[in-house]
Amino acid sequence: MKFIEYEKLYPLKFHPIYMERVWGGTMMSEVLDRQLPPHDAPIGESWELVDRDEVKSVVANGELSGATLNQLMAFYGSRLVGVKAIGKKNFPLMVKLIDAGERLSLQVHPDEKACELLGNGAEPKTEMWYVISSRPGAKIFAGLSGRATKIELMDMLDSPDVERLMQTYPSQSGDAYFITSGTLHAIGAGNLILEIQQNSDTTYRVNDWGRLGTDGKPRTLHKEQGLKSINFTNRTSPRVAGAVGTKNFNRKFDVVKLCPFFKVSDLRLCSAWGDDTGSGESFHLLTAVKGKFRIGREELTAEIIPGETVLIPACFGRYSIEPLDTDEAVIVKTTL
Repeated sequence: MKFIEYEKLYPLKFHPIYMERVWGGTMMSEVLDRQLPPHDAPIGESWELVDRDEVKSVVANGELSGATLNQLMAFYGSRLVGVKAIGKKNFPLMVKLIDAGERLSLQVHPDEKACELLGNGAEPKTEMWYVISSRPGAKIFAGLSGRATKIELMDMLDSPDVERLMQTYPSQSGDAYFITSGTLHAIGAGNLILEIQQNSDTTYRVNDWGRLGTDGKPRTLHKEQGLKSINFTNRTSPRVAGAVGTKNFNRKFDVVKLCPFFKVSDLRLCSAWGDDTGSGESFHLLTAVKGKFRIGREELTAEIIPGETVLIPACFGRYSIEPLDTDEAVIVKTTL
């Protein structure tokens, strides 16, 4: 692979990696007009940005086409990811699209303390969901209700009635949910979600609603690990309400602000928005939700459509986000 000088780095796009899931849906093609590859089981996830030993994103545009994200990490180091991620072997975040044709399992991700207790390669995961689109009646289940007890949860864990112990929300486009590690959760059917998460693939399913896997057998549950991972003291609402109405001027809303793993903003744009990676503290990830965008500066630009994510290297400096075809375009920005 021939690399370019870091001064010539540009906004990077990556090929999506599609994952078959028994609960997968059709909203990626219906809402985002994605041309999905042939598949035997439903497509439930698109890994838009990933750098793990078992799967790695590949650059889709420009001179670095064909390079993996991990190869860029190894060659450019902090020039790519910023000083906040110095020393990391892998890119610190993952970006996914979740297409829920059916309700996902009731599950939990461990925090660092639980990972130390459980071992077996467990990795902590805090994540954020941004609702791109939802069908009428779609729901989000996120966090235990204020009155639910551990004993009640253990008694009802094998029953579909366990959902009565959950904080339940009607799903609405533009809403976000900050799912800290230790939060019991499930994405309801009829949701198309942008997920920003720590680079982890550890999930403990505690109830799968009686569903059978693609092999016709019940999927494995992880009740013991899950119960050891749930934070029973956290009953705060994880919902971050989306912006109301449209305006004829640019707006920025903080979605996730006080988090050590990532920060997320919701940008509502009617005209070009100037931004800057500054002194190279962190890369910027920009995901189009509504409308098309041209991102970059001078000849170093990339265009993205809804559902696509672009990576702005930490060394890039000043750039613009220009909406191309809608009255108020929406883009989600993520940094460390």
